[in-house]
Amino acid sequence: MNAARVGIITFPGSLDDKDAARAVRLSGSEPVALWHGDHDLQSVDAVVLPGGFSYGDYLRAGAIARFAPLMTELVAAAGAGLPVLGICNGFQVLCESHLLPGALLPNAGLHFVCRDQRLRIENADTAWTSDYGEGQELVIPIKNRDGRYTADRETLNELADSGRIVARYVDLNPNGSLDDIAGICNEAGNVVGLMPHPEHAVESLTGPSTDGLGFFTSIVKRLVNA
Repeated sequence: MNAARVGIITFPGSLDDKDAARAVRLSGSEPVALWHGDHDLQSVDAVVLPGGFSYGDYLRAGAIARFAPLMTELVAAAGAGLPVLGICNGFQVLCESHLLPGALLPNAGLHFVCRDQRLRIENADTAWTSDYGEGQELVIPIKNRDGRYTADRETLNELADSGRIVARYVDLNPNGSLDDIAGICNEAGNVVGLMPHPEHAVESLTGPSTDGLGFFTSIVKRLVNA
């Protein structure tokens, strides 16, 4: 069987696209570079929206990127079941594109946060978390200025009741996210938004752990067993 092809979308300002591609490669998949200005997803099997920045973040993180030509294709494909992982700025773009509910606001205290963060996996049944166990704790880097997840209480309750909170911060909430939310998913579980950076925790030489690799190996297993 040929390796799964996982697209990595680059926006002007993306700076973790190469790291995401390396994580995809280490997991056993083939990374495929995608440009935000194109209309072709190149028949990939899954997509990662990497962290960094996207053009127009000065207005609101992800607010302009949601109108990128490739996002038109991605929204339709995600609705049809294509697995999509949005990391940091990618999470912001997914919320702005209404593929995920809520929004990411400036951090409490308005400071940029960069630290190794402990997380707890709350939902191990999504396309991107099946290689973890529910309740498993990870240490993954976080680096953001607009990482404070927010939504109205009705939405927060619905996310909790339906098991759509994918990960929560443990020990310390680094940005003031409501209900300690670090990541969420859509109803089908194929679209996941995550504020921490798993692509920076895939090799012991460069990361605080290799705990992040499971997000990328999870999608390999999901695609193989599909």
